[in-house]
Amino acid sequence: MKVLLADSNHPVLNETLTNAGFECDLFWNKSSEELVSLLPNYDALVIRSKFRITKQIIDSCHKLKCIGRVGAGMENIDVDYATAKKIKCVSAPEGNRDALGEHAIAMLLMLATKLKKADLEVRKGIWLRAENRGFELKDKTFGVIGYGQMGSSFAKKLTGFDCKILVYDKYISGFGNDVIIESTFEKLLEECDIISLHVPLTKETEYMINADFINKFKKEIYIINTARGKCLNTKDLVTALESGKVKGACLDVLEYESVSFEQIENKKIPAPLNYLINSDKVILSPHIGGWTHESNFKMSKIIAEKMISVLKA
Repeated sequence: MKVLLADSNHPVLNETLTNAGFECDLFWNKSSEELVSLLPNYDALVIRSKFRITKQIIDSCHKLKCIGRVGAGMENIDVDYATAKKIKCVSAPEGNRDALGEHAIAMLLMLATKLKKADLEVRKGIWLRAENRGFELKDKTFGVIGYGQMGSSFAKKLTGFDCKILVYDKYISGFGNDVIIESTFEKLLEECDIISLHVPLTKETEYMINADFINKFKKEIYIINTARGKCLNTKDLVTALESGKVKGACLDVLEYESVSFEQIENKKIPAPLNYLINSDKVILSPHIGGWTHESNFKMSKIIAEKMISVLKA
């Protein structure tokens, strides 16, 4: 069987598939048009975020049996249509959940301790102590929205901070314990100091964090988004930061990202993003929450193993 590796990944993916007897072709620099012309010759496809696999592309690939997404989210694949065509779609959230959980914690600690601001000031010879006093995570109430691979990893890593952890997941139940508390959404609105989002991008979650969502919270809150950029309305976040309803934000993802996550879509920076860039209440990173050296290896290895299981079934 032939497998097309259409996006960059760790060499272990090619090595594992090849050792299992598959013929792999590496076409990492092809355009979408070239991908469409090549795919009908292959039994399986491996992508990351560069390509969108649409109904039209799927219809042109009569041999295709499996699509592997090296990552967690599957929003760039028409999974429902692929499944209807008996094409198995697999991803690797197990591979980057630890990286994502650690990154979310790191961003929050950077914000809580004012470390970014203090570091820049000391490098300029500015020595301010009281002005850079931060806050502790201990005794804060966290609201974790989504308890899949990412949300559960983040919640687990929070347990060492002696904070209260409330978790809400519309589609999962029965996971709570003495430390990680299964919660209603209403309880989050009533008690939370900090909200962390861990949901896939779907029609249901697109711009779920908006003005209405934010204003329902009883307290002034901090927001962490390491899920997908378009799960959060940036303009509404800026309004809430200006009013003080949101005290700070940690954003590894932005609604202005390109499809490939490699850059901001437009060269002209939108006004809401410009506000975030210039705000000391916001910590930003370029969609690298799940992208460590270790996760790069793990995701590729896991995808290869899952695809072997599908293709040899």
